[in-house]
Amino acid sequence: MRMRLALPLIAATALLAGCAGNAISPTYTSVDPDLMRIGDDRPADPEKRVEEMGSYCLEITETWNDHGTTPDGQSLWAKDTARKVVPCS
Repeated sequence: MRMRLALPLIAATALLAGCAGNAISPTYTSVDPDLMRIGDDRPADPEKRVEEMGSYCLEITETWNDHGTTPDGQSLWAKDTARKVVPCS
């Protein structure tokens, strides 16, 4: 009988302790700085390029877009890539 009463109390304590703990602080790093950058200056967009894929070609367009700010107010820039099938020249 005691165990039946203690089990909900233990579960509630564990839930409360988990919610009351410090949140994991995010890290804004990337192993590839060509995908994400931090700073107030917008990185320059690379030029469009065409890659041959055998029987077709891809036109690749990359743009840097603002994805919010870090807790200390710096801008987060992430590179978005668009691919389009084009005729090979």
